[in-house]
Amino acid sequence: MSVNKEGQTVPQVTFPTRQGDAWVNVTTDEIFKDKTVIVFSLPGAFTPTCSSSHLPRYNELHPVFQQYGVDEVVCVSVNDTFVMNAWKSDQEAENITFIPDGNGEFTAGMNMLVDKQDIGFGKRSWRYSMLVKNGVVEKMFVEPSEPGDPFKVSDADTMLSYIAPEHKTQESITVFTKPGCPFCAKAKQALIDQGLQYEEVVLGKDATTVSLRAVTGRTTVPQVFIGGKHIGGSEELDAYLAQ
Repeated sequence: MSVNKEGQTVPQVTFPTRQGDAWVNVTTDEIFKDKTVIVFSLPGAFTPTCSSSHLPRYNELHPVFQQYGVDEVVCVSVNDTFVMNAWKSDQEAENITFIPDGNGEFTAGMNMLVDKQDIGFGKRSWRYSMLVKNGVVEKMFVEPSEPGDPFKVSDADTMLSYIAPEHKTQESITVFTKPGCPFCAKAKQALIDQGLQYEEVVLGKDATTVSLRAVTGRTTVPQVFIGGKHIGGSEELDAYLAQ
């Protein structure tokens, strides 16, 4: 797949979306006019790479993209609006605008519609990302023409490197907590005070005490991980941040 639309306007399409109990038509102009928008498009909601890597990282880096002038981050897929709404809820991706290109009109207009009948998908989008300013494509990252579903250049970090090459990406942070825990609140506030983004895993909701013990060897919270390294509890986090 070698299609490149840099310097061209995005296709003019009206997307039927379901918002609450009502059908709402969303136009291309509403999404792109007078805005700087990141678009990433993928083969399908709920599919492995899309759910485990592509979408979560864009959602995680959304605040960073905003710092560098991006107004909106949009996910496009050739799925219907009910599937896209369910996927957004499942992924808790509140930072991302989900656009259901159910008829494939936008994707076809981008020359990115591909045949995936061999796996029962029918026509779907090739995986790509792009930076769009006021409806004009400034930069595209299109995955190479290889068998399967390559995921090498359309990721959020590649896009961030293009937009802000000087930016030093923060290591991913996860905090295991439980409701009503004062030390958990203290640890989260310490991260906030340092301007650090983090993911919260709440015991009883997102994980169990068994999960916590299996991962950390401990049963108390908070337990903090930074960049794959187990930091420990609230006091250990304070010592780490003070270094």
